[in-house]
Amino acid sequence: MSQEEISLKVSGMTCAACANKIEKGLSKIDGVQEANVNFALESTKIKYDPSQTNTQAFEDKIEKLGYKVIHEKAEFDISGMTCAACATKIEKRINKLEGVFSANVNFALEMISVEYDEKNVKPYDMIEAVKKLGYSLIPKQEAKEKMDHKEKEIEKQYGKFLFSTILTLPLLWTMVTHFEFTSFLYMPDMFMNPWVQLALATPVQFVIGAQFYRGAYHAIKNKSANMDVLVALGTSAAYFYSIYLGWEWVSTGRQGMPELYFEAAAIIITLIVLGKLFEVRAKGRTSQALQKLLGLQAKNARVIRDGIESEIPVEEVVVGDTVVIKPGEKVPVDGEILEGRSALDESMITGESIPIDKTVGDPVIGATINKNGSIKIKATKVGKDTALSQIVKVVEEAQGSKANIQRMVDKVSGIFVPIVVLVAVLTFLVWYLIITPGDLRSAIIPLISILVIACPCALGLATPTSIMAGSGRAAEMGLLFKGGEHLENTQSIQTVVLDKTGTVTKGEPELTDISVTNDFIEKDVMYYLGSAEKNSEHPLAQAIVNGVRNEGVSLNEPSQFEAIPGYGIRAVVDNKEVLAGTRKLMDQHSINFKNALSQIEVLESEGKTAMLIAIDGQFAGVVAVADTVKETSKEAVKRMLELDLEVVMLTGDNERTANAIAKQVGISHVIAEVIPEQKSAEIEKLQQQGKKVAMVGDGINDAPALAMADIGMAIGTGTDVAIEAADITLMRGDLNSVVDAIQMSRKTMRNIKQNLFFAFFYNTAAIPIAAVGLLAPWVAGAAMAFSSVSVVLNALRLQKVKL
Repeated sequence: MSQEEISLKVSGMTCAACANKIEKGLSKIDGVQEANVNFALESTKIKYDPSQTNTQAFEDKIEKLGYKVIHEKAEFDISGMTCAACATKIEKRINKLEGVFSANVNFALEMISVEYDEKNVKPYDMIEAVKKLGYSLIPKQEAKEKMDHKEKEIEKQYGKFLFSTILTLPLLWTMVTHFEFTSFLYMPDMFMNPWVQLALATPVQFVIGAQFYRGAYHAIKNKSANMDVLVALGTSAAYFYSIYLGWEWVSTGRQGMPELYFEAAAIIITLIVLGKLFEVRAKGRTSQALQKLLGLQAKNARVIRDGIESEIPVEEVVVGDTVVIKPGEKVPVDGEILEGRSALDESMITGESIPIDKTVGDPVIGATINKNGSIKIKATKVGKDTALSQIVKVVEEAQGSKANIQRMVDKVSGIFVPIVVLVAVLTFLVWYLIITPGDLRSAIIPLISILVIACPCALGLATPTSIMAGSGRAAEMGLLFKGGEHLENTQSIQTVVLDKTGTVTKGEPELTDISVTNDFIEKDVMYYLGSAEKNSEHPLAQAIVNGVRNEGVSLNEPSQFEAIPGYGIRAVVDNKEVLAGTRKLMDQHSINFKNALSQIEVLESEGKTAMLIAIDGQFAGVVAVADTVKETSKEAVKRMLELDLEVVMLTGDNERTANAIAKQVGISHVIAEVIPEQKSAEIEKLQQQGKKVAMVGDGINDAPALAMADIGMAIGTGTDVAIEAADITLMRGDLNSVVDAIQMSRKTMRNIKQNLFFAFFYNTAAIPIAAVGLLAPWVAGAAMAFSSVSVVLNALRLQKVKL
């Protein structure tokens, strides 16, 4: 019996009992011979039989027990890939390394993300393993370095194309003048000479084409096949067959002009290089959204240290620094306003176009623009902790991750090339043995055409380019998808569950109604009430004070103040006793409020909290405070219903308040009086009915429900975007973002399906045309090169999407 040993890091353990629980759970897995959990080191060592179980089973068990396995993560740029088969080969090789949990190659981004256990494998081992395959892993470069690398790659491809074109044009000319309708064109006899053609074609074949030979050698050496194998086979067949024909022409006395295929081999290589040039340029554009985000950051910051104001690079700002921001300047880091007031344009982060008024105590986000007032802020988050850095990180991870549809495509492209080679060989044999017996010339043309037309480059680009463009455009709109799989799965949502407080409503109570008896003047009642509540810390009291101040009423300090838990408050303002609170408080002080009962009931039926006021023993009136609905919630719910989505409101509030809020926004299905711990159970009930459920909440008390839902959407505030439990962060506190996320997902998936159609059906449909000899090799080369370009250009349409 074989035995392997693996060590896993575990987080979430709080005591030795947790360690015992994990140990017992792992020991019960078939094939595990021994499991030891070290609580102090937060690690587990497992000895197991690999024929019976694997690392994934251990991870699943640990997570099922409520803990998390921690992986080291490494990211590399990859050099030398030419098609999807290369990506698949690298991914398979890295995944086979002991200690690697998962490896995802993104062909479009030319990068790999690896999760691994550093005790069993090191980044060096990965670099060496990939080197043996004929590729290079380069530790993840900074964005600036990566852009420089892309520019150099474009220059390199352009140089290759120019060199190849100069040598290929005379060969193309010889082919063009063969057609009857171009017989009037002049053709120098020199270009028709086989040896001149050989001299022109050889540098193209072996200098420009060297990359294909290298790639094919490494692929065959590692018992696999990729695009390089197809191109090398196809062009070599044309090139060496032309040498044979040239030699035959010489040996038979140079009669007439030989029909050579040097131009086919040279044109195929030139067109593929041109296709690669277009592809590199277009792939650079798919990650433009990320470059835009990176370019938003301010370069310098004006800080006050030891009373001296100075300008320093933004990288040198530390938490606690006082930063001065003048009108028109970018906010350099996340912070809190210490002094001044202004309107800030946050559209670049949240997608919200209207500038937002900010004053002392309000948070500000780095990279936003200070529109009019000069402000001083205290830096609270700098460097990689700022909202912008978090957004870039989330978008990068989403663009580097794989959608499920991509995994399926990877499997197809892995077997596609060997099948194509087999089809090409069978076609050659059918032509040579049956259709035109013994005629090598007739048999070799369909062989070359099939090998060239079927390269799976477009197939490998179809999904990742759309994911990159879609997630990048979504980020510009304030929608952060945490992975390609979430961008894919959001389209299938049938039911949207909305938390009430802070999601449908503003989450902050406001003064909504004030009604006074005939004996009192409204402004006077507001003055006494506001002054009485001024020192209370209760949220409802704060709402009253803010509401009164907004009406322009100046307040005074109460000479006495007493909070009466469960009843309300009692205060003395300008020698007058003020009572504000419940009916019980009024009854306790023998105050008659019967005439206001019907009014109180109406307010409460609307989901508002009514408070009664008495001044110097006389009933003065009623005020109502409520958590008001966001201005955009009603329109957003209407849009959801128009998309045939079922909308449910889930809240811990009492049923009457919940129904009142739901009625205002057009929601008919309400689940009320649910404590946070039960919310996930309600989500599960909906899923058991066969529904795909999205949960929308604020990401704090809704975390269990967000994690349980098929898609969790967290309403972000723009300052802490990486809410762990959610799959999507909605940067704006606006429910329209929920609809935008679903529509963005649908448009991206439609784009991916279009790309796959272009790539897969286009290539496979062309194979039979090539097999019957109706597709010239150079036309096959052009078609193959431009199928990749068409796929990337189609994906780029997502960058222009407007919802």
